[in-house]
Amino acid sequence: MSKRELGRVEVLARVRSKQLGVVDAARLLRVSYRQAKRLWKRYREEGAAGLKHRSAGRASNRAHQQKFRAKVLQLVRQKYSGPVGERFGPTLATEHLASEDGLQLDAETLRRWMLAEGLWSGERKRRAHRRRRERKEHFGELVQMDGSFHAWLEDRGPEGCLIDMVDDATNTTWAQLGEQETIWAAADALRAWIERYGVPLALYVDWKNLYKRPANAGERLRGEEPITQFGRMCAKLQIAVIAASSPQAKGRVERVHGTHQDRLVKKLRRRDIRSHSVGNVYLEREYLPEHNQRFARVAGKAEDYHRRAPRVAELQRIFRLESERIISQDWVVRYDNHFFQIQAQSRNYAPAQSKVLVCEGRHGSISIE
Repeated sequence: MSKRELGRVEVLARVRSKQLGVVDAARLLRVSYRQAKRLWKRYREEGAAGLKHRSAGRASNRAHQQKFRAKVLQLVRQKYSGPVGERFGPTLATEHLASEDGLQLDAETLRRWMLAEGLWSGERKRRAHRRRRERKEHFGELVQMDGSFHAWLEDRGPEGCLIDMVDDATNTTWAQLGEQETIWAAADALRAWIERYGVPLALYVDWKNLYKRPANAGERLRGEEPITQFGRMCAKLQIAVIAASSPQAKGRVERVHGTHQDRLVKKLRRRDIRSHSVGNVYLEREYLPEHNQRFARVAGKAEDYHRRAPRVAELQRIFRLESERIISQDWVVRYDNHFFQIQAQSRNYAPAQSKVLVCEGRHGSISIE
């Protein structure tokens, strides 16, 4: 019996012993006088058992049939179960049961069934409480960027790094798979974001030499601000680069990493994807649109803070590696263990010891300016 039903038994027992009248019982039970009379009649005729709800122990009229439940649980065992790190959670399993198997049910219903069958555990690891930073109010005001090393393809392909970009205001996400978190991996991800949404105001990144590094002794003496190749690209785009002091500081992109490490790994397994290139096609065409539709939110304010994307030719001049070199006496420039002979510009003047800019494009093209 429920706590309320036990309370009714106590009050009506006092009515039977003539300590209370039915009117008093109605007020104590907070029911009408007519309802109190009905309860008193049932108590007189059936005792305490008569106050138990008539539907207790009976299946709901809206409950799924036992045959349907058995079919669902069989599919969960066959397709979506496994070790703790591989099995689908109730929400993800519900989505795939609907899309792949044509079976519609609520995620909470499946959660209860899986718990009852030992296919899911409701335990969660508790973490120390941290107050979250408030979101930015505008789309494009701040984009968090980070790389996540993980066995994305499991044993079907090489390990890799997923470059994640997450808008702070809306949770809009862009991601690309690659082998390492290199300058070109970061530049490709940023360029892809710009081509889709425009140029954001600021990027929130790690304290890594790839993105932003501390000044060395010489730079501190000269009062110079250190800049990386990626930082120079951002400076040309007028994007502020902010370095986070801890993983918790950029918690939004860290939480998206966790979502991908659960959902994306399982979806890549279902598609039997074995290479980063094929994975990136799947990310762009299917996974990211579905992910953003499900997890993106409306910004606090409607104004979009992205600026117009530069033209393709200008982007080519921005997304390249630039290194300053000195021309030797014989008009040779050395770069990356290669020697480039500069053609004479005049008979009387040789620009020896003058400085040039060696520019390396995305696919290895070299130009000297």
